[in-house]
Amino acid sequence: MTSGPGFLARAPHRSGTASLLADAARRRGMEVTVLPADGVPEPHRGRADAHYYGGPRFAARVAGPLGVALLEPHEGWLDGLPLAFTGRDVRRVPLSEARRRTGPLFVKPPTDKSFPAAVHPDGSSLPPSPPGSGDPLVQISEVVIWQDEFRIFLLDGEIRTGSQYAVYGRLDAAPLAGHPQESAVRAFVGRLTEECGDTLPGAVVVDVGRMRRPGRAPAWAVVEANMAWFSTVYAADPDRALDVVLRSAGPLGLVPERDLEFRRARPATAAVEV
Repeated sequence: MTSGPGFLARAPHRSGTASLLADAARRRGMEVTVLPADGVPEPHRGRADAHYYGGPRFAARVAGPLGVALLEPHEGWLDGLPLAFTGRDVRRVPLSEARRRTGPLFVKPPTDKSFPAAVHPDGSSLPPSPPGSGDPLVQISEVVIWQDEFRIFLLDGEIRTGSQYAVYGRLDAAPLAGHPQESAVRAFVGRLTEECGDTLPGAVVVDVGRMRRPGRAPAWAVVEANMAWFSTVYAADPDRALDVVLRSAGPLGLVPERDLEFRRARPATAAVEV
């Protein structure tokens, strides 16, 4: 699935990662197609060898015609992890409840990125529910400091590639290979996949980092998990990242049985593209 014939369909939105992955796909002899904004052209429908990279809003329109299964972590994955891996209190609550919370808190939508993840002085600064959305769940957690953060591309529990992407919240990309923290990252992710690997799709991106809290030594923790088909590679090896992307958004007929539960359901309304 990651090396045979096929094509990579890209969303119209251009990005550095999309270009890197497209180049990697061409090196494998794959066809690369930038889809038009109005959907999937007839020649690319029903081919049963499509893969996708791009945002969720466009994916909601084209995954069906392409015949692509989009894999993603469950929305409650992070708050369901043991404290040994989160290192902090993380939970999902209705947006209306989050808006009543006091004190500083970190808030993000669980997966759809419908508003920016950010630290809020209290819940009153959160946006209201979008029209027609009811009272959606949001993820809240205590405010912590991330000393450094790493993006890991996982395929069947194996680290295919990775990258540091931030230091103290500022973008600072550097390859995982040869990084001073590489062995520590691999050890922590190894424990995570050993104990909780069955709670993740076979192809996924997991962000981890060293978390600092007042009066405590830095500790490794999970930042979040994301769909590989909409993740920036930063300084990771794009050829090895492509292995994960192709598996995360590939032909419906090739989805392993263990990944069927992680197929993205077609939303009633599309997520906001970011």
